[in-house]
Amino acid sequence: MHSSFYQQLVEIDGALFEGFLVLFFALLLARLAPLPREMQPLIWFSHLAKQLAAKVNRPGRAPSQQATAGFLAMLLLVFPFWAIITFLLELAAFPWFFEFLVLYLCLTDAGFSQVADEIAKALKREDNASAKKLLQPWIVRDTDNLSEVGLTKATIEKLATAPIYGTASTIFFFAIAGAPMVLAVRMIKQLELSWPPIQPKYQHFCSSVHVISTALLAIPAWLWSLSIAIQGGPKALALLFRTSKNHPALRGYVMSVSLVANILRIELGGPQKFSGQRIDVAKIVYGPQPHQEMIAPAVKLASRACAIWFSFITFLPIIWAGLRWLQTL
Repeated sequence: MHSSFYQQLVEIDGALFEGFLVLFFALLLARLAPLPREMQPLIWFSHLAKQLAAKVNRPGRAPSQQATAGFLAMLLLVFPFWAIITFLLELAAFPWFFEFLVLYLCLTDAGFSQVADEIAKALKREDNASAKKLLQPWIVRDTDNLSEVGLTKATIEKLATAPIYGTASTIFFFAIAGAPMVLAVRMIKQLELSWPPIQPKYQHFCSSVHVISTALLAIPAWLWSLSIAIQGGPKALALLFRTSKNHPALRGYVMSVSLVANILRIELGGPQKFSGQRIDVAKIVYGPQPHQEMIAPAVKLASRACAIWFSFITFLPIIWAGLRWLQTL
């Protein structure tokens, strides 16, 4: 019986358990030992995207021409790199190692909780300059003129939304189609972060990227919001079934930000600046404006939500092995 059980695990479910292990250790390492921001390949990819946009994006042209240029730029940036990496995954003698590497590199924002703690400490010392310096590499909006409240809001909003295209997206798409799909989705999202559609000069240029990214991340975004809402009780769960109104470019993230604001009883949202240009964004008001003391509860809230996803990855293979055991009895 024991030999039959182990034989089934190895011969039938070996690839499944290998995938769970790859995902488990990628999530663990990304959380405990994140790669420094300046060494992340996706950041280099973002710099390349900005340089290409500077050459081909012409805001003075017709919206359709800008959209076409953005779509072609997306294909030029995503497809060659994705095809080469996918080809290497297929040819590798140890594909599990390269899958682990791809997942780890796609979880680049998993270390932001540590940065958020440092931002909170800087704000507590009333050192806004250091807080701005810490936050700037992680967001696309201007931070130069942000007050303590603005810095706190931006930090909490990043904590609420980054796991959508990080932890949630990686687990979801790896389960569906493996590491190549995770990489493709993450590259498209990185383009959206590089060409923020909320910024007027990218409004039409990024339209194709924004639509594709929003559609792909719709389910991971809702599932991530669910993992937050579970911590807030029935009232928070009820928000999952309400349509939140805000700037169209932020539609995919309003729910998670609204849930965090509801649970912490604070105000989030509000106008933002991009390259000195003010963009009106609706406020999400469930309480007073937040101060630096609210960053720590937000970190805990996001960490508990990530722990829910981590627990799922941990216990699912155990449950599967238990079912195999019962089958052999």
